[in-house]
Amino acid sequence: MKKQILIPMAFLAVLAVRAQENVNDLLAAGISDAQRFTKDYIAPASEGLGYGMNNGWFNNAKSPKKYSFHLSIIGNVGFIKDEKKAFQMNVADYENIRFEDGSSSKMVATALGHNDPDIRVIITYDDPIFGNQETTLVLPTGIGAEGVDLIPTGFLQAGFSPFKGTQIKGRFIPKIETEDAKLSLYGFGLQQEFTSWLPADKILPVAISGLVAYTHMDASYDFTDAEFVEGENQRVETDVNTLLFELIVGTNLKIINFYGAVGYITGTSTTDLLGTYRVTDGFLFSEDINDPFSVENDISGIRGTVGANLQLGFFGLNADYTIGEFDSATLGINFSF
Repeated sequence: MKKQILIPMAFLAVLAVRAQENVNDLLAAGISDAQRFTKDYIAPASEGLGYGMNNGWFNNAKSPKKYSFHLSIIGNVGFIKDEKKAFQMNVADYENIRFEDGSSSKMVATALGHNDPDIRVIITYDDPIFGNQETTLVLPTGIGAEGVDLIPTGFLQAGFSPFKGTQIKGRFIPKIETEDAKLSLYGFGLQQEFTSWLPADKILPVAISGLVAYTHMDASYDFTDAEFVEGENQRVETDVNTLLFELIVGTNLKIINFYGAVGYITGTSTTDLLGTYRVTDGFLFSEDINDPFSVENDISGIRGTVGANLQLGFFGLNADYTIGEFDSATLGINFSF
């Protein structure tokens, strides 16, 4: 399946495939109910993407030499916490959805979790001919059904130092297109070593830097050909924008350096369900719903990072660990020119 081509694309496919397996019934319950469920279902996945997109922006607190150029290959693994795998679903928050067993609320899977056993709900909808009708469906599960507990991401990143103590950075994932999916990512950052402004910066035992970075990701998954819901041009489009602020402190040595940082991430994720969806009772009644809804989730949180950097001439390695809403480990291969 195309959803396994790239991990950010896999999140998109989870939303597009797993959730949309039942979108016909969810939309029959009403757009507001479908939108409410989708918002809670995808929120942890959006947050996980937001955190993963912002790892690896720095690998040292030291400033590079003036006019130097840096190229990095960065790999990152985020760890999914149990509390991100489920959310509390209260039937009082829904107009036309209730649990089959009569429960008033249950913990149900997010896009990062798994319902085991299956959780069934009863959907109530208004048929213009037969009046109020009911149907039963299984709530969508998430990537936890496949035993996935990690969120890997990767980037190409470049940096240039136009001034002493200043580094301008850029990162990207080249635009990737398959038959069903598209993905692109880019970001820009500015890191400034504050201690480079001091007259004794070369002999100080530590370096202190600040970093500001913006990252954008957009992706889409076309599932018109999937045999879930009749309609045309059915797709999910996801747009994620984040800002990262970091204060970095590290040793100021030639070969190996240790660094730590405290940072804050803020941003938004917008997911649009687009296209035409033909809701039908399978017999007499059908209704076309165009571009059903858009879901927006906020991303924000504080994180802390500790790591080490080894520099051997133009070649370097760094590794660090970040604690936050999604703990993560990062490895970077760095080249300096």
